[in-house]
Amino acid sequence: MSVRVRFAPSPTGYLHIGGARTALFNWMFARKNGGQFILRIEDTDRKRYVPGAEQAILDSLRWLGLDWDEGPDVGGPYGPYIQSERTALYKEWADWLIEHDHAYKCYCSADELSEMRQAQMAAKQPLGYDRRCRYLTPAQRAEKENSGRTPVVRFKMPLEGETVIPDVIRGDITVMNRQIQDPVLLKSDGLPTYHLANVVDDHFMEISHILRADEWISTAPLHINLYHAFGWQTPVYAHLPLVLNPSGKGKLSKRTQAFDDGGLEVLVKVEEFQEAGLLPEAIVNFLANVGWSFGDDREKFTLQEAVPRIELEDINPAPSRLPYDKLDWLNGQYIQEMTPLELATAVKPFLDAAGYEVNPEALLLVIPAMSVRLKRLPDAIPFLRFLFDDVPLQATAESLTHKQMPYEQAKEGFTRARDFVRDVDPYDLEQISQGMIAIGESVTLNGKAGAFLGTMRLAVTGQKVSPPLFESMLALGRERTLARINEILDLF
Repeated sequence: MSVRVRFAPSPTGYLHIGGARTALFNWMFARKNGGQFILRIEDTDRKRYVPGAEQAILDSLRWLGLDWDEGPDVGGPYGPYIQSERTALYKEWADWLIEHDHAYKCYCSADELSEMRQAQMAAKQPLGYDRRCRYLTPAQRAEKENSGRTPVVRFKMPLEGETVIPDVIRGDITVMNRQIQDPVLLKSDGLPTYHLANVVDDHFMEISHILRADEWISTAPLHINLYHAFGWQTPVYAHLPLVLNPSGKGKLSKRTQAFDDGGLEVLVKVEEFQEAGLLPEAIVNFLANVGWSFGDDREKFTLQEAVPRIELEDINPAPSRLPYDKLDWLNGQYIQEMTPLELATAVKPFLDAAGYEVNPEALLLVIPAMSVRLKRLPDAIPFLRFLFDDVPLQATAESLTHKQMPYEQAKEGFTRARDFVRDVDPYDLEQISQGMIAIGESVTLNGKAGAFLGTMRLAVTGQKVSPPLFESMLALGRERTLARINEILDLF
């Protein structure tokens, strides 16, 4: 069997991180088996349609590195890949079901359906459509037609027996047919419901495997019966485990934006992860760990390493919480692997957004020393603020001393540092490091440079947390470093 899988989001908003996990597993399975990963936009719910959502979804998938072989923007032999452009096909097959006695027209108005529901509630009966239009005589149907009512099309669900859902992850799932109502397939506006469009599209796009969230298990018996009614082959089903909040309480899929879960900020939209300064490589690694294990006790791996190992049978069907507590660690690991130029390029938009004008050369100087300290890209802002803000020095002479470097030794150390910065040539990292260490060793009581270097870094950057001293001095440049040391000497 040629593997063809699809990710079919609805443009009703952003790309949810749970949806991104579904897309990732489909993508990995397709790549493992040399198959095709198809992107289809299911936009028939016009009431909830959000302008711009389709492009936002495409942008988020691309940012995560999940490319598709066929889709609305790249085309393919089974298009169009936007459901609103395929309405004639759904109408054709809805009519086919009616002609072959697998579906019927329902003329019930909204008021009649409401009255039916209220009567069921009053009688404490199960809620749902009572199939009244399924049993209309030809004369009654003609009367309804002549009344001018625009019908919907409902599927004739088998009233007896059971439907078995063969699931690669969960094994066989058996559902009694009487539990399933006659669902609407074609709405009165001529647009299909999810059920009809989904089955028709998966058939004509030759989808071989359906990997989707387990919240859709309840629709599988209906879809399987639709396949049987059409006489089409049923795809292979694999329902992925439910994604829980990090605390393990509640479904993450119900969330629409970032929220607090026991003191932990939980991001929900893919764009929120991007805005938070998390790298796509870290996010897909993070998502692949939800319900599946790479093996070898490894939590950090690339998609290229994971793809050869993915097997649907290895996915754990139990609900899985998102391990947000490990996300920052993963992200920090990937940041450390970036080249200075890559990291500087990634950090620059966050500096720009904070209103800081970036000197690329200065940024490249401090990035290598800073990378091991970053968990997220915006963490660079407080580290680098000294490069952009000429904040008045908030210190006293006493605060710039140390038990190993009392007042007179501190004054001498800063004086010698001023003279060194003024005269050294070239003003480069090697000269700065050698000179500062030598001064520190000569002015401290224990002959070790640490006390002087730490105090010097605080004095030069004005920050308790900053890049290392030598790189900071080089990034500031000779003149600005000299100006700050002179400020310090004024205190003495």
